[in-house]
Amino acid sequence: MRTGRPASPIELSDEERHELLRRSRQRKGPAESRIRAEIILACATGESGTSIANRLGIGVHTVSRWRVRFNRLRLDGLNDEHRSGRPRSITDEQVQQVVNQVLQSKPADASHWSTRSMAQATGVSPASVMRIWHAFGLKPHLEKTFKLSTDPAFVDKVHDIVGLYLNPPDKALVLCIDEKSQIQALNRTQPGLPLAPG
Repeated sequence: MRTGRPASPIELSDEERHELLRRSRQRKGPAESRIRAEIILACATGESGTSIANRLGIGVHTVSRWRVRFNRLRLDGLNDEHRSGRPRSITDEQVQQVVNQVLQSKPADASHWSTRSMAQATGVSPASVMRIWHAFGLKPHLEKTFKLSTDPAFVDKVHDIVGLYLNPPDKALVLCIDEKSQIQALNRTQPGLPLAPG
């Protein structure tokens, strides 16, 4: 014999049923959202809370809680409530300062910023600097820029080479030979590695 209050029946509109079916079928995203949708769909068919709990491997109180929240708030009740937590200790201006500094400047005594040097320059912890860099996809230790020559006649030489490609002499064959990696035409940009044994 059943005891306690009878569960309040759930009536779904077509839009609500469609949205709950969509949530219950999605395989990406939080599993909690899928389970909550399955709970409400099962409750709408008249399935008991105990049966739903056993089938989904959850507690009866969980089924009851989501049934009550759905009856009170409808679909919005299935979303997580905002949880209070520790407020942010880093302002948007500090984040912007870290991003600008790593993109537009270099430290005076090094070739690129490290998390510690950036932390000292901006007053943000090294862990926070690392999180900001990860969030924005910044990798200051990787050099992705083309090395430009310091030759004062560099622009004139580029014009000559590009002009040769665009307007080659009659009956001439123009070939391009690319430089090897880490070796420029005049000398190496990095020292060569020693030969390995064998």
